[in-house]
Amino acid sequence: MVEIAKQNRLTVLLANEQDGWNQTVRTLLEPQGVQTITARSGREALQVMESQPIHVAVLDTQMPQLGGLQVIRLMREIRNAPPAILVAHDLTSHLLREALGMHVFSVLSKPVDLDVLLGTLARVLRRHYESKWPPQRN
Repeated sequence: MVEIAKQNRLTVLLANEQDGWNQTVRTLLEPQGVQTITARSGREALQVMESQPIHVAVLDTQMPQLGGLQVIRLMREIRNAPPAILVAHDLTSHLLREALGMHVFSVLSKPVDLDVLLGTLARVLRRHYESKWPPQRN
C-alpha cells in the first residue's frame, strides 16, 4: 500500500525488504517530525517516488526485483529525483566507485548504525535543503 506524504514535512523513503529495519528507523524518525514511507522492493520504491515528493531515499542494495543501484539509475530519469543514501552489506571498491559515479550521497555499511544514519540524514538536509527547508509559509 502506498502512503501519501503530508505536505510541509520532510519525507524519507525507506526501501528495504526487511520490515523490522523499516519499523525501527520509522520509530526513530517519526517523533522528530519526519514522515517515513516504506517500500519492500525496488519497483515499489520507484512507484512511490513517481507518485509523490520524496526528500531523501534510503535504499538497500539487496531488494527484490530491483536493487538499490538499479533504482538509483532509474530514479535519475524522474524529475527532481531525491538525494539517495545506499545501504549495503558488502562495501566493495566496485560498489563504491559505481555509487560515486551515480552521485549517491552516501553509502552505509550493514548493519546500519542508527546514529550514523541520523548524521547522514542531517548532512543531506544541510547540503541539499539548506535555506529551502522547512518551506516558507505565506
